[in-house]
Amino acid sequence: MAHFLLAVAVVVLACQLTGALLVRLRQPRVVGEILGGLLLGPSAFGLLLPAARGWLFTPEVVSGIQMAAELGVVMFMFLLGCELQLGQIRARRRSVALIVAGGMGLPFLAGAGLAWAGHGLIGGAAHAPAAHILFFGLAMSITALPVLARMLGDLRKENTPLGTLTLACAATGDGLTWAVLAVMFGMLGVAGGGAMASILLPLGLLAVTVAVVRPGLRMLVARVERSPSAIRLLLPLLVAGALAYAGLAELAGLHPVIGAFLFGLVVPRGSQTVAEVNHHLRGFAVMILLPLFFAGIGLDTTVGALGADGWAWLFFGAVLLVAVGSKLLGAASGAQLSGLSARESWQVGALMNCRGVTELVVISVGFEYQLINSVGLTTLVLMALITTALTAPLVRAFERWPREPAPVEPPASSQTGGGSKA
Repeated sequence: MAHFLLAVAVVVLACQLTGALLVRLRQPRVVGEILGGLLLGPSAFGLLLPAARGWLFTPEVVSGIQMAAELGVVMFMFLLGCELQLGQIRARRRSVALIVAGGMGLPFLAGAGLAWAGHGLIGGAAHAPAAHILFFGLAMSITALPVLARMLGDLRKENTPLGTLTLACAATGDGLTWAVLAVMFGMLGVAGGGAMASILLPLGLLAVTVAVVRPGLRMLVARVERSPSAIRLLLPLLVAGALAYAGLAELAGLHPVIGAFLFGLVVPRGSQTVAEVNHHLRGFAVMILLPLFFAGIGLDTTVGALGADGWAWLFFGAVLLVAVGSKLLGAASGAQLSGLSARESWQVGALMNCRGVTELVVISVGFEYQLINSVGLTTLVLMALITTALTAPLVRAFERWPREPAPVEPPASSQTGGGSKA
């Protein structure tokens, strides 16, 4: 136990230090925290001090970290479900639809094409090639809502029309991502069970959630809010609900994070008590549990897995270029079709490149279910880190573009005399 606690202390401290360092470099804290987790893996700590790393991260300690990381990811996905503001999506549904279609559709097609070309290099061993290709395309199309919200705050754009529109697009994209993953995992039967059960059990869970759990939560929150100790009563209930839904989702053939996300979606909006509970949960999940998740990813990520022959590095370079370019072009094109100026459209494209923690969660699920191998894992993790780090500089660069001049009204025609001149 002492060994495990020491390792947790090292992980939390390393992630906080690298996070603080990256903030000074005008990057989101989460970029530094992800980097801290990667540095603790075999590519940095293991390369420089292999004996110390082997002593600190024994197989038993790594197993404990991965268990705690699972809990952190479940809490993160629950909070992500709570943060989706469906009202913002409805208010600008045409613009959101166009931007999401371009910002997800083009990266998905480009990523699937790359996965088809490099299937032998990055594909896992458990499923048909089509499963790896679909998963890789989906992983290329993600935008991370929580990191984007924090980045918009740093850029002072969170309450601007551009910021709220981009958040609505990211929320829609995240919802679509997890819906597609749920269907994909059900069809593959990755959690076991027959084909019919893998379809009916998730549908049953969804029906019970909408018909029973959603109205029940609304009544529960309304009653608890009248109590003077509302937060103390509601906090354990929501945590227990998220954990229970994670377990039920796994029993239904889905990944636990999908259950936690679904439970978060039906938590009532507009409640001050729920907002305060989420604030308390976020502090613990983000400060303590998510660094363990980053460390778990880092322990599985080996830059050396890309090999020395150059082909894996060439594939990684292609993935990075396609990830940035397809997101920029697809989202910016959709934004311009929705009526935004070229300057604003390219800023939307840059913001939609923010992949962050949501990307890492999806990657870890794919690696766990053997949809990608270690080369695919390393490629996608490095892509997620670099594209997230590029987001703020790209936005600032597009901000410096000259504003488009306002259209000049034509001068009013004047009539002279009593009629027109021949």
